[in-house]
Amino acid sequence: MTEYLNTPSGRRIAYNQSAGIGIGIVFLGGFMSDMDGTKAIKLETWAIAQGRPFLRFDYSGHGQSDGVFRDGCIGEWAEDAQAAIEALTDGPQVLVGSSMGGWIALLLTQKIAQKVAGLVGIAAAPDFTEDSMWAGFTPVQKAELKDNGVVLLPSDYGEPYPITAKLIEDGRNNLVLRAPLPLPFPVRFLQGTQDTSVRRSVALNLLDHSDGDDVRLQFLKGADHSFSTPVCMEVIKNAISEVLSRL
Repeated sequence: MTEYLNTPSGRRIAYNQSAGIGIGIVFLGGFMSDMDGTKAIKLETWAIAQGRPFLRFDYSGHGQSDGVFRDGCIGEWAEDAQAAIEALTDGPQVLVGSSMGGWIALLLTQKIAQKVAGLVGIAAAPDFTEDSMWAGFTPVQKAELKDNGVVLLPSDYGEPYPITAKLIEDGRNNLVLRAPLPLPFPVRFLQGTQDTSVRRSVALNLLDHSDGDDVRLQFLKGADHSFSTPVCMEVIKNAISEVLSRL
């Protein structure tokens, strides 16, 4: 059943939580996605079958949460995630971050390290507002962003993405690939070779910047950015199980 949390920042976010025993799993979704996506639902079902706590939620402006998507930014969505984890979970959790959720999970490993037991990144997209969006803008798009405060980018998943100046500027304040990232716990990064949204070089750069003794990157040949086929789901479950087994 969907419930709602009023965060310290004054935003109201929707979440679904299942109880269990042991270290919990928190799923962090992607850009303009929601907590009812394939990966979140299938992982929740799997966690329930194992009797393990599981939390999924919508950032503000996403899914069933209050707010307007184009008003948000990486820093605010990371605040939403932090608020949910601090208010709703007991003890350290394994963070499972998909696409943008991978970036947010990495931010949380630095902001609330005491709440992180391990990390699984699925097609993680750290720093994408700067290194993918801004770097890929044409001079016309950059001028449009400056003049109008927003530029619309085509999406493979439906409506165009409204990319705001706020999103770009805030993204610059939350970059994680400019210095070593301390990750002193089990970490598994998963990346598809047919991902057209996150290049292989991003995954390799993330691996290079990760500072930890138990960090691994796995490529799955043929997998795309959604990483949600039955084969991909098994790879994700195995990665989470491996992280849990190391704790």
